Amino acid sequence: MSRSIRPDAVLVQAVIAGALSFAHLHDLAAAAGQSGWKAWAYPVSVDLLLVAAWRRLRAGRSRSSWTWFAIALCASLGANVATAGMLDLDHVPGWLRILVAGWPALAFLGGTLLVHSPTEPAPAPTPVENGPEAPEVEMHRTDTPEPTPAPAPELPAATPKPAAAAGTPAIPPALLDHARSIADDHRAATGEPITADALTARLGLPAATCHAIAAQLQLT
Repeated sequence: MSRSIRPDAVLVQAVIAGALSFAHLHDLAAAAGQSGWKAWAYPVSVDLLLVAAWRRLRAGRSRSSWTWFAIALCASLGANVATAGMLDLDHVPGWLRILVAGWPALAFLGGTLLVHSPTEPAPAPTPVENGPEAPEVEMHRTDTPEPTPAPAPELPAATPKPAAAAGTPAIPPALLDHARSIADDHRAATGEPITADALTARLGLPAATCHAIAAQLQLT
């Protein structure tokens, strides 16, 4: 949605004043011997220095801004007064020609100082004093603490089972039963217990295994 543009009285006044001052500076520069584009460059230089000094004044960054603002304002007001009939533009005095010719260097110096002048350091912040420290508050428990559970009794260490004698082979239960049946048959047939050598001959196994079987059957 477009907004309607309403003319501002202050803005219109600024445009009129700027145009008249621009024209007066051009006429004065042309009368002082600056012809062509050089006569138009003088009012641009004066207005730029005036604006730069005003911006520095508003920012409050340099004390010399008032000096350059006054110089640019005097140049603009002087041109307005000189072209109002107070000065014969057909016969410009020599001192005015010197001022017009030296203005570019003066404007360049002022603009450089305004742009590159050091800024004033900001004031250090005031340290804030700390208030009184808060008093320490002691905490007391009103509830009864729960009793600590007694530690569980230690269980006695398990007694390790005696390991089988070194070098004694393990006898399977089935083989031991088979050897016991052979011994029982021999006792039933002869009426005497079988000897270890006879059991070894009947089983046909290694001697160490047969001796282990005989030891478990308690054979001699």
